[in-house]
Order: sequence, then C-alpha cells, then structure tokens
Amino acid sequence: MALSLVLGGARSGKSAHAQGQAEALARARGRVPLFIATAAAGDEEMATRIARHQADRAGGWRTIEAPLALAEAVAALGPDDVGVIDCLTLWLTNSMLAPEGHDQRLAALVPTLAACPAALFVVSNEVGWGIVPDNALARAFRDEAGRLHQALAAAAQSVTLVVAGLPLALK
Repeated sequence: MALSLVLGGARSGKSAHAQGQAEALARARGRVPLFIATAAAGDEEMATRIARHQADRAGGWRTIEAPLALAEAVAALGPDDVGVIDCLTLWLTNSMLAPEGHDQRLAALVPTLAACPAALFVVSNEVGWGIVPDNALARAFRDEAGRLHQALAAAAQSVTLVVAGLPLALK
C-alpha cells in the first residue's frame, strides 16, 4: 500500500509526473497501470482534453471511469494494482454539483483512499494560491479542495508538488 498525493497548478506537469511514477512501479510489479478518470465529456472542449490525456497514455493502461463513484472504484482495487486518479479537484467539482450525496461521497473518500491496498497516485490542482473568488460557489470549492488536500496529505505516504514540470517532495 502506498498513497501518493501529487499537487500542482494547471499545466504544471503533475499528471505526467504521476503517470511516469505509476508506469515504472507497475512495470516493476509486472502489472498494467490503471487510470482512474474523474472527467466526463460534458462538452466538446472537455472531450478534446480527455482525448489528449488518452493519447498521452499511449496504450498499456486500463481506464476506470469514476466521475462520482471514486471511493467505490478505489475500494475495488487489489494489493498488486497501481493506479493514477486524475484528478481529485475535477471529482470534487462533479460531486459538489451533483444533485445529492456530496457529503457522503466526501466523507467516504479519504478513509477509502487511506485503506486501499493498491499503490495510488492521486493528482489534484492546488487552487488556493490565487485571489479570493468573487462568488460563494467558487469560495466553497476552494475551501473544500484545501480541506480535502490537507486530509489526504495527512493520510498519504508521500506528497509531491509539481511546478513547471519539476517535482518537489513535500513529504
């Protein structure tokens, strides 16, 4: 079991870093790495982003779609699995905007991640370094993301901040 949190800003290289780490570990274990996707193609721009991410993984990955049921997807993993969850802040957006169940999903996530026997690299956007958002939903999202990151960082064995493609080990 190894839980790793990989944080960074938009286009910081955090996904590429997490995927490289997962590929190397999966190869060493003789396993196929898992990509646990939280995105849903709600519009053409998002569909293009998803296609670009799929092309970046260029074969050899198995994909699990979990735009809302992330804890359930993680709970199904075994001790030899190696996976990347990309990305936690997109999952948080999906969960907060869903008509119901957000509090239950949020409460289940960190304990499920911490208990998972698989090696997981959880990718998330650090959104708290900018200006205070001008609307209540954006402020609530920023605050929830910050609390979720703190809880996950406390549970994780490693935390890496990626800036300009350069990883900085925080824990």
